[in-house]
Formats: sequence, structure tokens, C-alpha cells
Amino acid sequence: MNRLKSLICPDGFFSRENKKSTVILLSAPMILTTFHYFGMKNFYLNHLAQTFILFENSELTSTLYTFFSSFILLGWIPALIIKFVFHEPLSAYGVQIGDIRFGIKSFLFLAPVMIVLTHLSSRTEPFLLEYPLYKGASSSLWMFSFYSLSYLMFYLGWEFFFRGYMQFGLQEKFGGWNAILVQTLASCLLHIGKPSAEIYGSILGGVVWGMMAWGSHSLLFIILLHWLLGVSLDVFISYF
Repeated sequence: MNRLKSLICPDGFFSRENKKSTVILLSAPMILTTFHYFGMKNFYLNHLAQTFILFENSELTSTLYTFFSSFILLGWIPALIIKFVFHEPLSAYGVQIGDIRFGIKSFLFLAPVMIVLTHLSSRTEPFLLEYPLYKGASSSLWMFSFYSLSYLMFYLGWEFFFRGYMQFGLQEKFGGWNAILVQTLASCLLHIGKPSAEIYGSILGGVVWGMMAWGSHSLLFIILLHWLLGVSLDVFISYF
């Protein structure tokens, strides 16, 4: 009975020992659900396209809306929790240069692998139907450059949430390896609806990028690598 009482008592969940992991594990599904239902293209097209549009192009605006939503919901909101609830520096969550030698070596090793994988994926129908997220991206070099740079906002939010907020935030309580597995589980689930190869790939990617973040103590190189993965896929689909 005492065990049950201690389990359901809020003081146990939010004790000094458990507070951070409880907040992260409760806020993560809330943030991800909000992003899924209110932060993606379909929500904009169904509810906002009639009142807000950029460049007189609703399809482009819907893509930018997704990028910006990722930056705010997956990036800024966790950052505010870290600063004002945990009272910790963002550098403890990977917002720093970190071990630059490990980061550069990992990037240079993995970047060619990412490019080869995106080249192979770009030849398959599911990826051709899914990407680029804005189908008019290749209409001009200026547009593709603008789209690609805007894409970086998406990855800034994405990587800060999964490899920063979740992984670095949980590793003290669960250990580094278990924290990698938890964020991999969450990031995989958010890929549902994408091509099946991408969903399975996100499991391997979550583990590899988690290890890369753990080794470098930084998100910088993972953000650049993930961005390179997305942009190179769009380059192969659009121009080759």
C-alpha cells in the first residue's frame, strides 16, 4: 500500500530526483502531438490558408509553416522549459561547439554515407512522391536556395528536441545509452506516415546521431548532417 501511495503521489513524480525526467517525459508527447496536429502542412492548408499566405503561394507557405512550427514547438518551447523550469544552461543540452575533433571526424565519415543513401532513395517512387516537401522548390535556383536554407529551421528544432531536450535531458536519470533509445523511439514514431524505408532508417539514424551527440557533446554536427541528408535528397530528386 505504501508503494502504491508513493507511486501515485505527485511529490514522488516531481521530487528533486525525478522532476526533470518527469517534466521531459510528460511534455514530450504533448509537444509532439501538438506539432503533429497543428504544426504541419495539412493544418495550415485546411485552417489558415484563407487568411494567411506568403508570396501568393499557399503550397510554399504551408511548407514554411511546417519549418517554422518545428523551430518554435520543438526548439523554443523545450528551450524555455530548460531555462525557466530546470534553470540550466542550453550548453548542457548540446548548444555548444563541444568536442570539435570528434564532431568533424564523425561528420566527414557519415556525410558520404548519407549522400549515397539519399541518391538510392531518390530513385524510388515513395520518396519521389513525398519529396521535396515543396514541389515547386526546383522552379529556380533562387527558390531552391531559399527553400533549402529555410529547411534548416526544421532541423534546428528537430535535433534540439530529440537529441538535445530528450537525450541530454534524460541521460542523467536513465544513463546515456537508454536516453538514446528513448529519443530514438520518439523520433521514429513521428516519422509514421513517411515512406517505410524512411521510418526504418529513422531508427538507425536515431541511434547513430544519438551516439554522435553523446560523443561530441554538441548538436551542431548532427544538425548539419541531418540538413545535408534532407537537402541532398531534394537535389537528387529535383535535378538528377
